[in-house]
Amino acid sequence: MTTFSIGEADFLRDGAPHRILSGAIHYFRVHPDEWADRIRKARLMGLNTVETYVAWNAHEPRRGEWDAAGPNDLGRFLDLVAAEGMDAIVRPGPYICAEWHNGGLPVWLTRDDRIRLRSSDPLFVAEIGAYLRRVYEIVAPRQADRGGPVVLVQIENEYGAYGDDAAYLAELVRITRDSGITVPLTTVDQPQDGMLRDGSIPGLHRTGSFGSHTAQRLATLRAHQPTGPLMCSEFWDGWFDWWGGVHHTTSAEDAAAELDALLAAGASVNIYMFHGGTNFGLTNGANHKGRYLPITTSYDYDAPLDEAGDPTPKFHAFRAVIAKYAPVPAEEVPPRGPRPVAEAPLRALGSWTDAPAAPATHTDPPSFEELDTLAPLVRYETELPAATGDGWRLLSFGEVRDAAQVSVDGVPVGRISRTAGERSLRIPDGRRLTVLVEEQGRVNYDHRLGEPKGLIGGAALGGEPLRDWTATPIDPSAAAAALGTAEPVGHARPGPSAWSAEVALDAPSDLFLDTAGWGDGYALVNGFLLGRYRRTGPQRTLYVPSPVTRAGANTVTVLELHHLDDATVRLVPAALLGPAEE
Repeated sequence: MTTFSIGEADFLRDGAPHRILSGAIHYFRVHPDEWADRIRKARLMGLNTVETYVAWNAHEPRRGEWDAAGPNDLGRFLDLVAAEGMDAIVRPGPYICAEWHNGGLPVWLTRDDRIRLRSSDPLFVAEIGAYLRRVYEIVAPRQADRGGPVVLVQIENEYGAYGDDAAYLAELVRITRDSGITVPLTTVDQPQDGMLRDGSIPGLHRTGSFGSHTAQRLATLRAHQPTGPLMCSEFWDGWFDWWGGVHHTTSAEDAAAELDALLAAGASVNIYMFHGGTNFGLTNGANHKGRYLPITTSYDYDAPLDEAGDPTPKFHAFRAVIAKYAPVPAEEVPPRGPRPVAEAPLRALGSWTDAPAAPATHTDPPSFEELDTLAPLVRYETELPAATGDGWRLLSFGEVRDAAQVSVDGVPVGRISRTAGERSLRIPDGRRLTVLVEEQGRVNYDHRLGEPKGLIGGAALGGEPLRDWTATPIDPSAAAAALGTAEPVGHARPGPSAWSAEVALDAPSDLFLDTAGWGDGYALVNGFLLGRYRRTGPQRTLYVPSPVTRAGANTVTVLELHHLDDATVRLVPAALLGPAEE
């Protein structure tokens, strides 16, 4: 058993001063068969602790359907941290931001307009209480004083940037302590006076989140946390990317210098991220600070360990800094062997978005939430009124969230993009209107959490309301499975099209799937949904974890929304994340 507490100047481990040298690894962004590898490499860089958020919507995507197995097995992840001889920090939110879908909050929760999110509203407290108790059933028996690895638990997440409801934070503390959590509790906020003041309450240890100007940030933090250890619990060593932007990087030398300054000041640290991982499937978030910007599938973050788990120059630079302040293992990370390089032609399998229409009709287009769907696509359809005028009319919507492909009588006639600020287009006369709407990522920050998706605010043609819609959710994984062993159909028709290829491997291997010749859509390998790809970049490859591959034939399925420039599957040896901005 180990005691872990906060003293007048230091963290205390069994009564002795202790410095936390931590790195962030989100178990939900890493294939579970690769958890042990990533944790071991954290130790080899010189870290003694691994930190993770807990994503509520990964564990409970539908209310009451709790999942803590397989990729959601938080207990197994913490046990692997312990097996490596390391400590753990758990940050269960309930809000986590993390550039993760809806900031970690389930859609079934945020769709309820009666609930005031991230507040002491009794409706919200009741829901988060049930969630946190489930998490703490996993965490409590794994605390340090019970022989486990967990030494800190965080309350909420950068709350001072959102609100100042002290009663809410007190409720989180009460639930946490009543659930058997005995280790010290922390909060984190950016080192600004207002945020540090509003984001914590007495009894919680304040920490900071920053990646530069270390001396100034620590001084501000110390003004609000006059006793105990200083800690940067999010040391930003890189940044995230969004579609249509650039790949954000930071200089290894500059980041190492800031880490050196932090450790020289005697502070503890959690490196965010040590290993970023991947927004597999449909889990990417989005930012909206005046413009909607969905996050890329890659969460490489320019971290010390890249998306495939390989050390970067930043890994070695950080290791050298840490060695000045703490013992670093003599063992080096062994070099990875070559990855396979291959290509194969894609075969067109026909459309994948023409599932039978939902039988129910709606006066106005329903939101995704009203349909109670977690699918990223809904196909809206209605009959057009009789033609008048010159053969073209203006189709308009209150708002499209987040992108739409519009067809008349089965022929694509245009697209609408929320990111581009578009809400309308001119369409030709016809009989049947189809609008395929894609939810491209739920906002993970500030007061747009939980905003509805779909055709919001109704639709009009030539200024007259369009009524009587069908709305059919379309799930990429289900669509890929339904294709099964479909025979090739020759050339693809305009609009969404499915494609497949077989790629032979001598053995399972990490891969990078090159999407540069494709448009917008989704890719799967052996039925595993890798995530989204987009023509706008910057990301040009999708990471394929070794555990989803196999010796022999591997099926690559591409679900394209628009068109392919190059109907070829290419496996390349390294990630192509786009032009970099330091």
